[in-house]
Amino acid sequence: MKQLLLDIKPAAAPSLQNFVAGRNAEGLASLYGAVGGHGQPSFIYLWGEKGSGKSHLLSACEAIGARVVDDVHLLNNDAQIELFNTYNQIKAEDGILITAGLHTPTQMGLRDDLATRLAWGLVYQLHPLNDDEKAQALKQHAKERGMNLPNEVVDYCLRYLRRDLPTLMATLDALDEWSLIEKKPVTVPMLRKLLQLNLAL
Repeated sequence: MKQLLLDIKPAAAPSLQNFVAGRNAEGLASLYGAVGGHGQPSFIYLWGEKGSGKSHLLSACEAIGARVVDDVHLLNNDAQIELFNTYNQIKAEDGILITAGLHTPTQMGLRDDLATRLAWGLVYQLHPLNDDEKAQALKQHAKERGMNLPNEVVDYCLRYLRRDLPTLMATLDALDEWSLIEKKPVTVPMLRKLLQLNLAL
């Protein structure tokens, strides 16, 4: 029974719908336009620090048919040439290519021809969610589950748990499941007990 209660399920598959935009609404709207075939530019480059959502968005776009290349900053010379050729091929076919890296195309020491191509399309910096945006996302997630989530539980999550959104969401899901089985409201002591028992397994 304990194993069942503490089974923190894996996060839902990345999608454009479950991406919490925060200050990245413009970039998200452009991705919707590109993959939705609404005549938007076919080349979008996303950059930002780790945890800003690049991989989530690329996985989401790839799942609905777009060509994607993540971590452009890690490509060696041969891989850069391959991406350059892929870019030209997709341009000729009016396809879609979504790429991402840590910095702007011209700030990563890429081949000049590739950096120029990547900068031709739309370029967006992705900003990580701040604490207020994470709190808003957690409350929205709880509302969608029909879960009564006190503010002090949100505060505790942001203060003591890993701060990436998938971990926070998965913990809320487990807490909600446990509260339903126990027929008790969600509280900070319940969350503490869940975490302690989970560590003990």
